[in-house]
Amino acid sequence: MSAKKPLFELNGLTKSFGGLRCVDHLDLHVNEGEIVSLIGPNGAGKTTVFNLVTGIYEPDSGEILFEGENIAGLAPH
Repeated sequence: MSAKKPLFELNGLTKSFGGLRCVDHLDLHVNEGEIVSLIGPNGAGKTTVFNLVTGIYEPDSGEILFEGENIAGLAPH
């Protein structure tokens, strides 16, 4: 029996603005049917992660995979 691939993945996601690294090699794997949350204090990078996933920002490095397809850098719709 083969393991199911995650529906959504962040692999090594990194984003900096000038000298400030807001997201540093973030890994996240979400399987179909899971409910997850992203929590942290103000300034922790939660909104930056959301903006990376939705295509508002382009990551400096890493992958954003949806159903195995890299969607990093695609324009928001």
